[in-house]
Amino acid sequence: MTATVVRYEPRGAALDMFRSKANEILMSGAAGTGKSVGALMKVHLACLHTPKVRALIVRKTHASLTASTLVTFRQKVAAEAIAAQVVKFYGGSAQEPAAFRYSNGSAIVVGGLDRATRLLSTEYDLCFVDEAIETTAEDLDTIVTRLRNGRLSYQQLIMATNPGPPTHHLKQRANAGRCQMLYSRHEDNPRLYHDGEWTEYGRAYLERLDSLTGARKDRMRFGKWVAAEGLVYEAWDPAVHLVDPFEVPKDWTRWWSVDLGYVNPTVIQFWAEDPDGRLFLYREMYRTKTLVEDHARAVLRTVQRCVSHCRANKTSSHNCFTCEACVTEWTEPRPRAVITDHDAEDRATLERHLKLSTTAAHKGVSDGIQAVQARLKPAGDGRPRLFIMRGALVARDPELDAAKKPCSTEDEITGYVWDRGTAAQQAGEKPAKDAPLKLNDHGMDAMRYVVAERDLGGRPRIRRL
Repeated sequence: MTATVVRYEPRGAALDMFRSKANEILMSGAAGTGKSVGALMKVHLACLHTPKVRALIVRKTHASLTASTLVTFRQKVAAEAIAAQVVKFYGGSAQEPAAFRYSNGSAIVVGGLDRATRLLSTEYDLCFVDEAIETTAEDLDTIVTRLRNGRLSYQQLIMATNPGPPTHHLKQRANAGRCQMLYSRHEDNPRLYHDGEWTEYGRAYLERLDSLTGARKDRMRFGKWVAAEGLVYEAWDPAVHLVDPFEVPKDWTRWWSVDLGYVNPTVIQFWAEDPDGRLFLYREMYRTKTLVEDHARAVLRTVQRCVSHCRANKTSSHNCFTCEACVTEWTEPRPRAVITDHDAEDRATLERHLKLSTTAAHKGVSDGIQAVQARLKPAGDGRPRLFIMRGALVARDPELDAAKKPCSTEDEITGYVWDRGTAAQQAGEKPAKDAPLKLNDHGMDAMRYVVAERDLGGRPRIRRL
């Protein structure tokens, strides 16, 4: 039997999690406290120690799992075991999901809850749900029914999350006694705090978190379950307005909405409108420090494919877009309008590279917000008229992600608040709710543009250049 050395010192909440045999554990705490590493390590050690253990590691979407959680598992948790070939990755097949297979017969199945059919068709001893705040209560209840493999003396659901509003189902689950809540601190992470002192990395990391504001700072810096005061979109409910991905029918109208930036992110939203007028954000690009023409190229690669070989570059790629010789076709309907902010130079650049005209956005903030608020409320059929698909974000901006700033419209909406006004606060007065705080609102602006274009008049137009 091949031996492998695992070096890990659980501290604080992570140590309590290792010792606990509760049916459900919720690791809650500020960003960077080591919640995910601790939970992954417990699952990994259980599989190393006991033959034929079956474990499951999931996030809400497959894409988010592969981009973050599995990177952490490979690099910080199972690196030695993988190098010693005690653990090997199996990429999956039509019959079996992807998994890390252990030489003793144990296995960790991995995947996203957006592809849950095969994942939840078998039984497990342990399940780790990373970024559990993204899940629904129904997701967790379904997972619990699969924890009955019986190879360990206990079966356990482990969840890790940064806090959200106190009304979230995870906090309510803990309050009801359904799961054991463990609060992790930055001092629990030896990379941040060692031998009674903050490390150089720890000081720099906390400095980034200290630059946050409002509820986001309370949650990410101090690990508090708090609501954002003065939310603009109070009707927003992730359980209602976030929907699982689906293939958008070809006959649904498409709208693109663009808020341009460089140091601040450029946001490009792809919306589909169903026959009843409901809007679905099905794709989003949200990125900083990228030129407008590069954004345009990324958009075209997403909605077009090359249908002829690129002779100049002697390639048979069907998605090369490397020279003017590429002949392309659209893979989804053209947008009825490309709605942008009013920067003339950037609009012209975008039009030139997209080969589409753009429509200047309706810039009224108050009436635009009211139009979005109206769409978030249930209509006559009991359903709202605005939704965001889970996993709509194409890729997370690494700099924004490292700074714990919003990386998508979904991230922004729960921190989008009314500007209370410093002078009014100092005078002890309550300022009027007439303007939102101009901070982390780029997706909010783009969302307001498309709703205003759709609901507040205007005659959208598009032409090929």
